[in-house]
Amino acid sequence: MFRYPSLFHTGRQYDWPSTVLFSGQNGVHAGITCDGLFGLVFAPSPLFVLAGSGFQVVCVDKQIKKDFQPPRSSGRTARSRRSRRRFFPVLVVLIGLTVCGLLLFGTPPQASLQARTAPVEISAPPVHLPVPPKREEFKNVIQPGETISSLLGDYFTPQEIHELNKRSKQVFPFTRICAGQPYRICVTDDRFESFVYEIDDEEQLIIRTGEGEPVIEKVMIEYQVETDLIRGQIDSSLFEAVTDAGESSELAIRLADIFAWDIDFIRDIRVGDTFQALVEKRYREGAPAGYGQILAAEFVNQGQSYRAIYYQDGDNPPSYYDPAGKSLRKAFLKAPLAFSRISSGFTMKRFHPITKTWKSHPAIDYAAPRGTPIKTVGDGTITRIGYTKGNGNFIEIRHNNSYTTLYLHMSKFARKMKKGKKVAQGQVIGYVGSTGLATGPHLCFRMRKNGAPVNPYRVKAPAAQPVSAKKLAAFRAAVEPLIARLEGREYKQVASMEPEQQTETVQ
Repeated sequence: MFRYPSLFHTGRQYDWPSTVLFSGQNGVHAGITCDGLFGLVFAPSPLFVLAGSGFQVVCVDKQIKKDFQPPRSSGRTARSRRSRRRFFPVLVVLIGLTVCGLLLFGTPPQASLQARTAPVEISAPPVHLPVPPKREEFKNVIQPGETISSLLGDYFTPQEIHELNKRSKQVFPFTRICAGQPYRICVTDDRFESFVYEIDDEEQLIIRTGEGEPVIEKVMIEYQVETDLIRGQIDSSLFEAVTDAGESSELAIRLADIFAWDIDFIRDIRVGDTFQALVEKRYREGAPAGYGQILAAEFVNQGQSYRAIYYQDGDNPPSYYDPAGKSLRKAFLKAPLAFSRISSGFTMKRFHPITKTWKSHPAIDYAAPRGTPIKTVGDGTITRIGYTKGNGNFIEIRHNNSYTTLYLHMSKFARKMKKGKKVAQGQVIGYVGSTGLATGPHLCFRMRKNGAPVNPYRVKAPAAQPVSAKKLAAFRAAVEPLIARLEGREYKQVASMEPEQQTETVQ
Protein backbone atom coordinates (compact mmCIF):
# COMPACT_ATOMS: atom_id res chain seq x y z
CA MET A 1 0.00 0.00 0.00
CA PHE A 2 1.35 3.46 -0.92
CA ARG A 3 0.44 6.48 1.10
CA TYR A 4 1.74 9.55 2.88
CA PRO A 5 3.41 10.08 5.34
CA SER A 6 6.59 8.14 5.15
CA LEU A 7 7.54 4.86 6.72
CA PHE A 8 9.79 6.68 9.14
CA HIS A 9 9.12 9.92 10.90
CA THR A 10 11.42 12.89 11.23
CA GLY A 11 13.09 13.20 14.60
CA ARG A 12 12.05 9.72 15.86
CA GLN A 13 14.65 7.33 17.31
CA TYR A 14 14.61 3.71 16.08
CA ASP A 15 16.43 0.87 17.82
CA TRP A 16 19.15 -1.10 16.13
CA PRO A 17 19.25 -3.91 15.00
CA SER A 18 15.45 -4.14 15.07
CA THR A 19 15.63 -2.00 11.95
CA VAL A 20 18.11 -2.35 9.07
CA LEU A 21 18.99 0.61 6.82
CA PHE A 22 20.53 0.48 3.36
CA SER A 23 21.61 3.63 1.54
CA GLY A 24 22.45 3.71 -2.18
CA GLN A 25 24.87 5.99 -3.98
CA ASN A 26 22.37 7.80 -6.21
CA GLY A 27 19.61 8.85 -3.90
CA VAL A 28 17.88 5.43 -3.36
CA HIS A 29 17.52 4.38 0.25
CA ALA A 30 15.89 1.27 1.75
CA GLY A 31 14.81 0.47 5.26
CA ILE A 32 13.71 -2.92 6.72
CA THR A 33 12.71 -4.05 10.18
CA CYS A 34 13.22 -7.41 11.80
CA ASP A 35 9.46 -7.68 12.03
CA GLY A 36 9.32 -7.96 8.28
CA LEU A 37 8.50 -4.43 7.34
CA PHE A 38 10.18 -3.14 4.16
CA GLY A 39 10.23 0.20 2.35
CA LEU A 40 12.02 1.81 -0.60
CA VAL A 41 12.59 5.52 -0.69
CA PHE A 42 13.77 7.59 -3.71
CA ALA A 43 15.37 10.82 -2.56
CA PRO A 44 18.32 13.01 -3.66
CA SER A 45 19.96 12.75 -0.23
CA PRO A 46 20.10 10.24 2.62
CA LEU A 47 17.13 10.19 4.97
CA PHE A 48 18.70 8.45 7.92
CA VAL A 49 21.72 8.90 10.11
CA LEU A 50 23.06 5.99 12.16
CA ALA A 51 23.71 7.02 15.74
CA GLY A 52 24.94 4.76 18.47
CA SER A 53 22.81 1.60 18.76
CA GLY A 54 20.09 3.00 16.56
CA PHE A 55 19.47 5.62 13.92
CA GLN A 56 17.84 8.99 13.89
CA VAL A 57 15.49 10.10 11.10
CA VAL A 58 16.69 13.59 10.20
CA CYS A 59 14.51 14.34 7.19
CA VAL A 60 11.73 12.78 5.19
CA ASP A 61 11.56 13.53 1.44
CA LYS A 62 8.18 14.04 -0.13
CA GLN A 63 8.62 11.13 -2.52
CA ILE A 64 6.27 8.16 -2.87
CA LYS A 65 7.25 5.51 -0.38
CA LYS A 66 5.90 2.12 0.46
CA ASP A 67 4.80 2.31 4.05
CA PHE A 68 4.07 -0.47 6.42
CA GLN A 69 2.63 -0.05 9.89
CA PRO A 70 4.68 -2.08 12.38
CA PRO A 71 2.59 -4.55 14.40
CA ARG A 72 2.23 -4.05 18.10
CA SER A 73 4.47 -6.07 20.31
CA SER A 74 2.75 -8.82 22.35
CA GLY A 75 5.04 -8.11 25.24
CA ARG A 76 5.94 -11.76 25.52
CA THR A 77 9.69 -12.10 25.18
CA ALA A 78 9.90 -15.80 24.44
CA ARG A 79 7.31 -15.53 21.70
CA SER A 80 9.19 -12.68 20.18
CA ARG A 81 12.40 -14.66 20.09
CA ARG A 82 10.64 -17.60 18.41
CA SER A 83 9.07 -15.19 15.90
CA ARG A 84 12.47 -13.74 15.04
CA ARG A 85 14.02 -17.18 14.53
CA ARG A 86 11.11 -18.17 12.34
CA PHE A 87 11.39 -14.97 10.31
CA PHE A 88 15.17 -15.07 9.83
CA PRO A 89 15.10 -16.90 6.43
CA VAL A 90 12.58 -14.36 5.22
CA LEU A 91 14.86 -11.59 6.41
CA VAL A 92 17.72 -12.94 4.35
CA VAL A 93 15.53 -13.09 1.25
CA LEU A 94 14.27 -9.57 1.81
CA ILE A 95 17.80 -8.26 2.23
CA GLY A 96 18.71 -9.80 -1.10
CA LEU A 97 15.67 -8.23 -2.71
CA THR A 98 16.67 -4.90 -1.20
CA VAL A 99 20.12 -5.11 -2.71
CA CYS A 100 18.60 -5.93 -6.11
CA GLY A 101 16.29 -2.97 -5.77
CA LEU A 102 19.20 -0.70 -5.10
CA LEU A 103 20.95 -1.96 -8.22
CA LEU A 104 17.83 -1.68 -10.40
CA PHE A 105 16.67 1.73 -9.24
CA GLY A 106 20.01 3.22 -8.22
CA THR A 107 20.43 5.79 -11.04
CA PRO A 108 17.67 8.36 -11.42
CA PRO A 109 17.42 10.26 -14.72
CA GLN A 110 20.46 12.55 -15.09
CA ALA A 111 18.37 15.28 -16.63
CA SER A 112 16.21 15.38 -13.54
CA LEU A 113 19.29 15.82 -11.33
CA GLN A 114 20.63 18.52 -13.56
CA ALA A 115 17.30 20.24 -13.51
CA ARG A 116 17.34 20.14 -9.73
CA THR A 117 20.89 21.49 -9.49
CA ALA A 118 20.82 24.00 -12.39
CA PRO A 119 22.02 27.50 -11.27
CA VAL A 120 19.40 30.18 -11.04
CA GLU A 121 20.35 33.51 -12.60
CA ILE A 122 19.35 36.43 -10.44
CA SER A 123 19.40 39.79 -12.21
CA ALA A 124 21.00 42.55 -10.15
CA PRO A 125 19.24 45.88 -9.88
CA PRO A 126 20.67 48.55 -12.26
CA VAL A 127 23.45 50.69 -10.78
CA HIS A 128 23.28 54.40 -11.63
CA LEU A 129 26.81 55.91 -11.52
CA PRO A 130 27.14 59.68 -11.01
CA VAL A 131 27.72 61.61 -14.25
CA PRO A 132 30.90 63.77 -14.07
CA PRO A 133 30.45 67.47 -14.81
CA LYS A 134 31.00 68.50 -18.43
CA ARG A 135 33.72 71.17 -18.61
CA GLU A 136 34.36 73.03 -21.88
CA GLU A 137 36.90 75.68 -22.89
CA PHE A 138 36.46 78.00 -25.87
CA LYS A 139 39.53 79.82 -27.25
CA ASN A 140 39.65 82.62 -29.80
CA VAL A 141 40.97 86.14 -30.43
CA ILE A 142 39.02 89.36 -30.03
CA GLN A 143 37.42 90.27 -33.35
CA PRO A 144 36.97 93.87 -34.52
CA GLY A 145 33.81 95.28 -32.96
CA GLU A 146 33.51 92.62 -30.25
CA THR A 147 32.72 93.79 -26.72
CA ILE A 148 32.23 92.20 -23.31
CA SER A 149 28.49 92.24 -23.98
CA SER A 150 28.85 90.18 -27.14
CA LEU A 151 31.39 87.84 -25.56
CA LEU A 152 29.56 87.15 -22.29
CA GLY A 153 25.97 87.87 -23.29
CA ASP A 154 25.06 84.16 -23.14
CA TYR A 155 26.03 83.95 -19.46
CA PHE A 156 25.08 87.34 -17.97
CA THR A 157 22.08 89.61 -18.23
CA PRO A 158 22.54 93.15 -19.59
CA GLN A 159 22.23 94.51 -16.04
CA GLU A 160 24.92 92.12 -14.76
CA ILE A 161 27.28 93.11 -17.60
CA HIS A 162 26.64 96.77 -16.78
CA GLU A 163 27.69 96.09 -13.18
CA LEU A 164 30.79 94.21 -14.37
CA ASN A 165 31.73 97.15 -16.58
CA LYS A 166 31.52 99.58 -13.66
CA ARG A 167 33.57 97.36 -11.35
CA SER A 168 36.23 96.68 -14.00
CA LYS A 169 37.25 100.35 -14.23
CA GLN A 170 39.25 99.99 -11.01
CA VAL A 171 41.12 96.94 -12.38
CA PHE A 172 41.22 97.10 -16.19
CA PRO A 173 38.55 99.02 -18.15
CA PHE A 174 36.77 96.88 -20.71
CA THR A 175 37.17 99.72 -23.21
CA ARG A 176 40.90 98.86 -23.38
CA ILE A 177 40.21 95.37 -24.76
CA CYS A 178 41.86 95.27 -28.20
CA ALA A 179 41.10 93.26 -31.32
CA GLY A 180 43.60 90.51 -32.03
CA GLN A 181 44.31 89.66 -28.39
CA PRO A 182 43.60 86.04 -27.34
CA TYR A 183 40.95 85.07 -24.81
CA ARG A 184 39.25 81.94 -23.50
CA ILE A 185 35.93 81.16 -21.82
CA CYS A 186 35.46 78.17 -19.50
CA VAL A 187 32.01 76.74 -18.72
CA THR A 188 30.88 73.74 -16.64
CA ASP A 189 27.55 72.12 -17.59
CA ASP A 190 26.81 75.25 -19.66
CA ARG A 191 27.32 77.46 -16.58
CA PHE A 192 29.88 80.27 -16.72
CA GLU A 193 33.12 79.57 -14.87
CA SER A 194 35.74 82.08 -16.07
CA PHE A 195 36.80 84.54 -18.79
CA VAL A 196 40.53 85.11 -19.35
CA TYR A 197 41.78 87.94 -21.59
CA GLU A 198 45.47 88.35 -22.48
CA ILE A 199 46.27 92.02 -21.84
CA ASP A 200 49.84 91.53 -23.09
CA ASP A 201 52.66 89.02 -22.70
CA GLU A 202 52.87 89.70 -18.96
CA GLU A 203 49.33 90.19 -17.61
CA GLN A 204 45.84 88.69 -17.84
CA LEU A 205 42.39 90.02 -17.05
CA ILE A 206 40.29 87.34 -15.33
CA ILE A 207 36.55 87.32 -14.60
CA ARG A 208 35.53 84.26 -12.57
CA THR A 209 32.67 83.05 -10.43
CA GLY A 210 32.97 83.69 -6.72
CA GLU A 211 30.86 83.68 -3.62
CA GLY A 212 28.07 86.02 -4.60
CA GLU A 213 29.15 88.36 -7.40
CA PRO A 214 31.86 87.49 -9.97
CA VAL A 215 35.50 88.31 -9.19
CA ILE A 216 37.45 90.66 -11.50
CA GLU A 217 41.24 90.63 -11.17
CA LYS A 218 44.44 91.31 -13.09
CA VAL A 219 47.18 88.71 -12.59
CA MET A 220 50.68 88.11 -13.86
CA ILE A 221 51.12 85.29 -16.40
CA GLU A 222 53.15 82.39 -15.05
CA TYR A 223 55.96 81.11 -17.27
CA GLN A 224 58.53 78.36 -16.99
CA VAL A 225 61.92 79.93 -17.77
CA GLU A 226 65.09 78.34 -19.12
CA THR A 227 68.35 80.20 -19.81
CA ASP A 228 70.08 79.54 -23.14
CA LEU A 229 73.24 80.88 -24.77
CA ILE A 230 72.68 81.68 -28.46
CA ARG A 231 75.48 82.39 -30.93
CA GLY A 232 75.58 83.44 -34.58
CA GLN A 233 77.59 85.06 -37.38
CA ILE A 234 76.52 87.72 -39.83
CA ASP A 235 76.44 86.67 -43.49
CA SER A 236 74.00 89.29 -44.74
CA SER A 237 72.02 90.80 -41.83
CA LEU A 238 71.41 90.37 -38.12
CA PHE A 239 67.85 89.35 -38.90
CA GLU A 240 68.92 86.41 -41.07
CA ALA A 241 71.76 85.42 -38.71
CA VAL A 242 69.33 85.09 -35.80
CA THR A 243 66.79 83.07 -37.78
CA ASP A 244 69.61 80.84 -39.11
CA ALA A 245 70.46 80.11 -35.46
CA GLY A 246 66.94 78.72 -35.01
CA GLU A 247 65.49 81.72 -33.20
CA SER A 248 62.69 84.13 -34.05
CA SER A 249 62.96 87.61 -35.51
CA GLU A 250 61.85 89.01 -32.14
CA LEU A 251 65.30 88.24 -30.75
CA ALA A 252 67.00 90.07 -33.64
CA ILE A 253 64.92 93.19 -33.01
CA ARG A 254 65.67 93.14 -29.30
CA LEU A 255 69.41 92.73 -29.86
CA ALA A 256 69.34 95.67 -32.24
CA ASP A 257 67.53 97.74 -29.61
CA ILE A 258 70.15 96.90 -26.96
CA PHE A 259 73.09 98.04 -29.10
CA ALA A 260 71.18 100.77 -30.95
CA TRP A 261 73.15 103.57 -29.20
CA ASP A 262 76.52 102.20 -30.40
CA ILE A 263 75.84 100.29 -33.63
CA ASP A 264 73.84 101.33 -36.66
CA PHE A 265 72.55 98.00 -37.96
CA ILE A 266 71.81 99.61 -41.30
CA ARG A 267 75.16 101.26 -42.02
CA ASP A 268 77.77 99.70 -39.69
CA ILE A 269 77.14 95.96 -39.92
CA ARG A 270 79.66 93.78 -41.83
CA VAL A 271 79.89 90.18 -43.02
CA GLY A 272 81.75 88.15 -40.40
CA ASP A 273 80.45 90.12 -37.42
CA THR A 274 79.41 87.81 -34.58
CA PHE A 275 76.97 87.92 -31.70
CA GLN A 276 76.05 85.90 -28.65
CA ALA A 277 73.25 86.37 -26.15
CA LEU A 278 72.35 84.81 -22.82
CA VAL A 279 68.57 84.70 -23.13
CA GLU A 280 65.64 83.66 -20.94
CA LYS A 281 63.37 81.40 -23.00
CA ARG A 282 59.84 81.26 -21.69
CA TYR A 283 57.42 78.34 -21.85
CA ARG A 284 53.74 78.25 -21.07
CA GLU A 285 51.96 74.92 -20.56
CA GLY A 286 54.92 73.22 -22.22
CA ALA A 287 54.85 75.37 -25.39
CA PRO A 288 57.40 78.08 -26.33
CA ALA A 289 56.11 81.53 -25.37
CA GLY A 290 58.75 83.99 -26.52
CA TYR A 291 61.67 85.45 -24.63
CA GLY A 292 62.15 86.91 -21.20
CA GLN A 293 65.10 89.14 -20.47
CA ILE A 294 68.31 89.17 -22.45
CA LEU A 295 70.59 88.87 -19.41
CA ALA A 296 73.84 89.53 -21.26
CA ALA A 297 74.91 90.00 -24.88
CA GLU A 298 77.98 90.66 -26.98
CA PHE A 299 78.25 91.97 -30.52
CA VAL A 300 81.58 92.10 -32.35
CA ASN A 301 81.33 94.74 -35.07
CA GLN A 302 84.30 95.22 -37.40
CA GLY A 303 86.58 93.70 -34.77
CA GLN A 304 85.34 95.83 -31.87
CA SER A 305 83.50 94.10 -29.03
CA TYR A 306 80.40 95.63 -27.46
CA ARG A 307 78.98 94.01 -24.33
CA ALA A 308 75.70 94.65 -22.56
CA ILE A 309 74.67 93.44 -19.08
CA TYR A 310 71.10 93.73 -17.79
CA TYR A 311 71.08 95.26 -14.30
CA GLN A 312 68.82 97.16 -11.91
CA ASP A 313 70.52 99.15 -9.18
CA GLY A 314 67.35 100.08 -7.32
CA ASP A 315 67.65 103.81 -7.88
CA ASN A 316 66.97 103.73 -11.63
CA PRO A 317 64.81 101.59 -13.93
CA PRO A 318 66.43 98.36 -15.23
CA SER A 319 68.85 99.09 -18.04
CA TYR A 320 71.89 97.76 -19.90
CA TYR A 321 75.43 98.57 -18.84
CA ASP A 322 78.88 97.64 -20.05
CA PRO A 323 81.10 95.52 -17.73
CA ALA A 324 82.54 98.71 -16.19
CA GLY A 325 79.10 99.95 -15.11
CA LYS A 326 78.62 102.61 -17.82
CA SER A 327 75.13 102.88 -19.26
CA LEU A 328 74.65 101.88 -22.91
CA ARG A 329 71.71 104.23 -23.11
CA LYS A 330 72.49 107.58 -24.68
CA ALA A 331 70.47 110.64 -25.46
CA PHE A 332 69.82 109.50 -29.05
CA LEU A 333 69.50 106.21 -30.86
CA LYS A 334 71.77 105.62 -33.83
CA ALA A 335 68.77 105.26 -36.16
CA PRO A 336 64.96 105.57 -36.02
CA LEU A 337 64.48 102.24 -37.83
CA ALA A 338 65.71 98.81 -36.78
CA PHE A 339 66.18 97.23 -40.24
CA SER A 340 66.31 99.05 -43.55
CA ARG A 341 68.91 100.57 -45.88
CA ILE A 342 70.13 104.09 -46.44
CA SER A 343 68.98 105.27 -49.84
CA SER A 344 70.38 108.79 -49.53
CA GLY A 345 72.87 110.22 -47.06
CA PHE A 346 73.44 113.61 -45.48
CA THR A 347 74.89 115.94 -48.14
CA MET A 348 74.86 119.60 -49.08
CA LYS A 349 74.41 118.87 -52.80
CA ARG A 350 72.11 116.23 -54.27
CA PHE A 351 70.17 115.89 -57.52
CA HIS A 352 66.51 115.69 -56.55
CA PRO A 353 64.80 112.84 -58.44
CA ILE A 354 61.44 114.66 -58.63
CA THR A 355 62.30 118.36 -59.09
CA LYS A 356 65.29 117.43 -61.28
CA THR A 357 67.40 120.11 -59.61
CA TRP A 358 70.56 120.16 -57.51
CA LYS A 359 69.96 121.11 -53.92
CA SER A 360 71.16 120.28 -50.44
CA HIS A 361 69.86 117.20 -48.61
CA PRO A 362 70.44 117.84 -44.89
CA ALA A 363 68.85 114.51 -43.93
CA ILE A 364 69.23 110.75 -44.16
CA ASP A 365 66.75 108.69 -46.18
CA TYR A 366 65.99 105.15 -45.00
CA ALA A 367 64.36 102.93 -47.62
CA ALA A 368 62.03 100.43 -45.94
CA PRO A 369 58.79 98.56 -46.69
CA ARG A 370 55.58 100.51 -46.30
CA GLY A 371 54.27 100.19 -42.75
CA THR A 372 57.66 99.69 -41.06
CA PRO A 373 57.47 101.19 -37.52
CA ILE A 374 59.30 104.49 -36.98
CA LYS A 375 60.76 105.18 -33.51
CA THR A 376 61.72 108.47 -31.94
CA VAL A 377 65.47 108.58 -31.31
CA GLY A 378 65.12 110.25 -27.92
CA ASP A 379 62.82 111.43 -25.17
CA GLY A 380 60.94 114.59 -26.05
CA THR A 381 57.71 116.44 -26.82
CA ILE A 382 55.84 116.66 -30.13
CA THR A 383 55.97 120.28 -31.28
CA ARG A 384 54.43 119.85 -34.77
CA ILE A 385 52.36 117.12 -36.42
CA GLY A 386 50.46 117.26 -39.71
CA TYR A 387 50.75 117.24 -43.51
CA THR A 388 52.48 119.45 -46.08
CA LYS A 389 52.83 119.07 -49.82
CA GLY A 390 56.57 118.44 -49.66
CA ASN A 391 56.91 116.57 -46.35
CA GLY A 392 53.72 114.56 -46.49
CA ASN A 393 52.72 113.26 -43.06
CA PHE A 394 55.40 114.42 -40.63
CA ILE A 395 56.20 114.82 -36.91
CA GLU A 396 58.67 117.21 -35.24
CA ILE A 397 59.97 116.42 -31.72
CA ARG A 398 61.93 118.69 -29.38
CA HIS A 399 64.31 116.67 -27.18
CA ASN A 400 65.92 119.41 -25.06
CA ASN A 401 66.82 123.02 -25.38
CA SER A 402 69.19 122.30 -28.27
CA TYR A 403 68.02 119.36 -30.42
CA THR A 404 64.95 118.66 -32.54
CA THR A 405 64.25 115.80 -34.96
CA LEU A 406 61.85 115.49 -37.91
CA TYR A 407 60.28 112.37 -39.45
CA LEU A 408 58.82 112.84 -42.96
CA HIS A 409 56.71 111.01 -45.59
CA MET A 410 54.88 108.75 -43.08
CA SER A 411 52.02 106.62 -44.32
CA LYS A 412 50.19 107.30 -41.04
CA PHE A 413 50.77 108.32 -37.44
CA ALA A 414 50.71 106.01 -34.44
CA ARG A 415 47.65 106.16 -32.20
CA LYS A 416 47.17 109.15 -29.91
CA MET A 417 49.97 111.18 -31.46
CA LYS A 418 49.23 114.89 -31.11
CA LYS A 419 50.94 118.20 -30.50
CA GLY A 420 52.23 118.51 -26.93
CA LYS A 421 52.36 114.77 -26.29
CA LYS A 422 55.47 113.51 -24.48
CA VAL A 423 57.20 110.54 -26.09
CA ALA A 424 59.89 108.18 -24.82
CA GLN A 425 63.05 107.09 -26.60
CA GLY A 426 62.29 104.12 -28.86
CA GLN A 427 58.52 104.72 -28.86
CA VAL A 428 56.72 104.12 -32.18
CA ILE A 429 55.37 107.41 -33.50
CA GLY A 430 54.40 106.45 -37.07
CA TYR A 431 54.92 104.15 -40.06
CA VAL A 432 56.96 104.32 -43.25
CA GLY A 433 55.14 105.61 -46.32
CA SER A 434 55.57 107.74 -49.44
CA THR A 435 53.35 110.75 -48.81
CA GLY A 436 54.45 114.18 -50.11
CA LEU A 437 57.31 114.45 -52.61
CA ALA A 438 58.57 110.86 -52.55
CA THR A 439 59.41 108.33 -55.24
CA GLY A 440 58.80 105.33 -52.98
CA PRO A 441 58.29 104.27 -49.37
CA HIS A 442 61.05 105.62 -47.16
CA LEU A 443 61.70 107.76 -44.09
CA CYS A 444 63.41 111.14 -44.38
CA PHE A 445 65.06 111.74 -40.99
CA ARG A 446 66.44 115.16 -40.04
CA MET A 447 68.18 116.50 -36.92
CA ARG A 448 68.76 120.11 -35.96
CA LYS A 449 70.86 121.70 -33.25
CA ASN A 450 69.77 125.17 -32.25
CA GLY A 451 67.79 125.31 -35.50
CA ALA A 452 70.69 124.37 -37.83
CA PRO A 453 70.84 121.02 -39.68
CA VAL A 454 73.40 118.52 -38.34
CA ASN A 455 74.47 115.08 -39.47
CA PRO A 456 72.92 112.61 -36.99
CA TYR A 457 75.92 110.27 -37.31
CA ARG A 458 78.31 112.99 -36.15
CA VAL A 459 76.38 113.93 -33.06
CA LYS A 460 78.06 112.68 -29.91
CA ALA A 461 75.11 112.22 -27.61
CA PRO A 462 75.80 112.16 -23.87
CA ALA A 463 75.32 108.85 -22.07
CA ALA A 464 72.91 108.21 -19.23
CA GLN A 465 74.06 107.98 -15.62
CA PRO A 466 76.37 105.03 -14.79
CA VAL A 467 76.00 102.69 -11.82
CA SER A 468 76.54 104.70 -8.65
CA ALA A 469 79.87 104.31 -6.87
CA LYS A 470 78.28 102.90 -3.72
CA LYS A 471 76.69 100.09 -5.73
CA LEU A 472 79.56 99.35 -8.08
CA ALA A 473 80.84 96.41 -5.99
CA ALA A 474 77.39 94.79 -5.97
CA PHE A 475 77.13 95.39 -9.72
CA ARG A 476 80.43 93.64 -10.42
CA ALA A 477 79.47 90.68 -8.24
CA ALA A 478 76.15 90.36 -10.11
CA VAL A 479 77.55 90.62 -13.65
CA GLU A 480 80.65 88.43 -13.25
CA PRO A 481 78.75 85.10 -13.59
CA LEU A 482 77.07 86.42 -16.75
CA ILE A 483 80.36 87.52 -18.30
CA ALA A 484 81.87 84.14 -17.43
CA ARG A 485 79.12 82.39 -19.38
CA LEU A 486 79.67 84.64 -22.39
CA GLU A 487 83.37 83.80 -22.30
CA GLY A 488 82.76 80.09 -21.76
CA ARG A 489 84.41 80.09 -18.32
CA GLU A 490 83.25 78.21 -15.25
CA TYR A 491 82.19 80.49 -12.43
CA LYS A 492 82.36 79.34 -8.82
CA GLN A 493 81.45 81.18 -5.65
CA VAL A 494 83.79 80.33 -2.75
CA ALA A 495 82.87 81.11 0.85
CA SER A 496 85.50 81.96 3.46
CA MET A 497 85.67 80.45 6.94
CA GLU A 498 83.60 83.30 8.36
CA PRO A 499 80.00 83.33 7.04
CA GLU A 500 79.80 87.11 6.98
CA GLN A 501 82.91 87.41 4.80
CA GLN A 502 82.58 85.84 1.36
CA THR A 503 84.68 86.20 -1.76
CA GLU A 504 83.86 85.24 -5.32
CA THR A 505 86.39 83.82 -7.75
CA VAL A 506 86.30 82.85 -11.38
CA GLN A 507 88.18 79.74 -12.47
